[in-house]
Amino acid sequence: MKSLLSLLVVASAFAADAPKLPSIPAESIAKKGELLFADDFSGKPDKRWVRVVDTFKVADGALLGTQTRVKDEPTKDGKGVIKAHAAVYGLEVPNKDSVVECRIKLDGASMVDVELDDRNYTGCHYGHICRAQVRWDAKAKKGSVQIIDEKDGGMRNDIYQMKNDPAKKAEVAKLLVGRSATFPADVKPGEWQTLVVEIVDDQIRVVLDGKPVGYLKSSGIAHATKTRYEFGVAGQSGQFDDLKVYAASAK
Repeated sequence: MKSLLSLLVVASAFAADAPKLPSIPAESIAKKGELLFADDFSGKPDKRWVRVVDTFKVADGALLGTQTRVKDEPTKDGKGVIKAHAAVYGLEVPNKDSVVECRIKLDGASMVDVELDDRNYTGCHYGHICRAQVRWDAKAKKGSVQIIDEKDGGMRNDIYQMKNDPAKKAEVAKLLVGRSATFPADVKPGEWQTLVVEIVDDQIRVVLDGKPVGYLKSSGIAHATKTRYEFGVAGQSGQFDDLKVYAASAK
């Protein structure tokens, strides 16, 4: 009995320490404005597309991404390292607040995401501002949505450097509290699903197949100008189609 009580005390302590997920607004946080960009990948590529980690191609009327940099490898001259990285395709549509709508399919991918960056901002690594990820854990057969404030979180210059120091692990963890949130989601590998990402002021709200599945309010999201949208795929493989980007304002 003593052993059981001890386990219950420990479990309760972990539950108390676990971060509480923010409530997801049932209604949209964004009022859609001007349609800034649309692509159904059936015609000539728009000049605003930018090749980043370019293992993407248009196939069967959709944008198909496949991660090929799956592990760190030495450069040809042996003097550097090519880091593992998701496949990334960029879109130059400078804006602040927006609604991104698209269809996605995870066909072997462990993650697809919509990321917003500002390449002119030097206060964080590579200008990463925020992102919303749709994830699939094939081993556990579970899906999730993760929203991340990168500007004031893990990509902020000082925090990014600190992550390389194991002695600062606890300090980094404290600084990252509230900068991301992960929610369970009904991800359906091999099937097309509709994804909506609303970015307004310091908030992101994610809707999957018409159901609100994620929300985060964090200061970095409110960055004044996002110069680029980036669409990422980790694993084999993921697709985007019927992409629309709208300007937006708070409701």
